[in-house]
Amino acid sequence: MPPMVGILIAYLLGGIPAAYLAGRLLRGIDLREHGSGNLGATNVYRVLGAKAAVPVFAFDIAKGAAAVSILPLFTHSPNAATWALAYGLAAIAGHMRSPYLRWSSGGKGVATALGVFIALVPWATLTALAAWIAVFALSRFVSLASLASAVILPTAIAIFDGVRSPVFILSVVVSLAVVWTHRANIDRLLHGQEQRVGHGRTAA
Repeated sequence: MPPMVGILIAYLLGGIPAAYLAGRLLRGIDLREHGSGNLGATNVYRVLGAKAAVPVFAFDIAKGAAAVSILPLFTHSPNAATWALAYGLAAIAGHMRSPYLRWSSGGKGVATALGVFIALVPWATLTALAAWIAVFALSRFVSLASLASAVILPTAIAIFDGVRSPVFILSVVVSLAVVWTHRANIDRLLHGQEQRVGHGRTAA
């Protein structure tokens, strides 16, 4: 498989909108018109409940992991490992802008990025995940936990693999993208308007 075909497949894989499908199949609704309007597991939890949110979250992780662990096996290139990084980025981009929904805004990329990095750098990713859990447990803000993990991930990769690692560069790009998709949340956090999980709606 040529690498550019792999990038296209990764993008199409990442673009599968599990949250949107869950809303349509379980309640006949478009989740973009309910809750926060975000096609991520948090909004699925808010509108449809945990039984729907857990498989959506798992699927979003799986498609990121598959992009970097399976597609490189079929790539006809001596640099298949390097192309894996491009596949991961393509999967995350597909999740954020799904081609199946006319490139409308999808999820914020956190779960798919988790799948990408857990496959590439598990120990560094587990460190970032631990930070997510800790911040969420203390604050009950999904957005704040996601932002914290986005900052911790490149730091952890730098410690484990060094700043010259291609994965470190990818993590910086992805972390900046995650911060960008959370810019509205950041504004609400600064103004004390962000909602905690378990206290009404959340836009995380």
